Amino acid sequence: MGSFYDEMPDWLMAWLVKQHIFFVATSAREGHVNVSPKGMEDTFHIIDNKTVWYEDLSGSGVETISHLRDNGRITIMLTAFDKPPRIARLFGTGTVYEYGTPEYEQYIPAEKRKPGSRSVILVDIHKVGSSCGYAVPFMEFKSHRNVLEQWAAHRERDENAGSGKGMREYWRTKNTQSIDGVPGLKFAHETEGELKSVGIPAYARVGGVGEDLSAAGKYPGSAGALADKLGLNALVEKAEQVAVPLVQAVDTHYVLGLLSGAIAALAYVRFVDAHTA
Repeated sequence: MGSFYDEMPDWLMAWLVKQHIFFVATSAREGHVNVSPKGMEDTFHIIDNKTVWYEDLSGSGVETISHLRDNGRITIMLTAFDKPPRIARLFGTGTVYEYGTPEYEQYIPAEKRKPGSRSVILVDIHKVGSSCGYAVPFMEFKSHRNVLEQWAAHRERDENAGSGKGMREYWRTKNTQSIDGVPGLKFAHETEGELKSVGIPAYARVGGVGEDLSAAGKYPGSAGALADKLGLNALVEKAEQVAVPLVQAVDTHYVLGLLSGAIAALAYVRFVDAHTA
């Protein structure tokens, strides 16, 4: 049986901060209902028993911000993927504080801002639901991805270099309205000055921490077997060791392009040698 509370119990708050993912549901008065998964370490924060906030990172959509501008309704859901089974829902009213506003800077000073951070979503909770989650499967947490941080850091480097193709241009073209035309960002893309952040995390790895970067992962099925035969596993591992420091200094896509070309060339040479020997 589910239980409902007027505020978050202490035992529930202790559990919430240990979770690695949460889901955000919003809807405009008319149009689509949106549900977004949120991850990234140290983005979800509890102020007190009735108030939470999270750091909203840039993406191709802006549904949550747009819907909160429209009516403020929001539900945050967290679920356990280990023992004990549990689902928690935080029903509340959300407020958007965009990058560049005084309220945003109160929550996220420049020295703590993640690359691509575009707003603070503050939620005033009016009801809390807790239920069993007996049908939620067991899943093992490996690590947080960092691809978004790498992409955003590159965009912000371009922005600060004055390329005209940086983060503010992305906000302007992708984040000013929802898929239903509801207004999204209003201020962030109009700000000026250097975009400052903590940068790419020290654990940065091409493809994202915890993802399969082996030849088998890149070349599934029969192609994976051929990759193993040609020794691509070792090549990928060596390339990965070289790429990690490079992606922190230059464009990730440029590095991946070079590595892909080199691996393809080596694979072709070995394939030809194997069939002409």
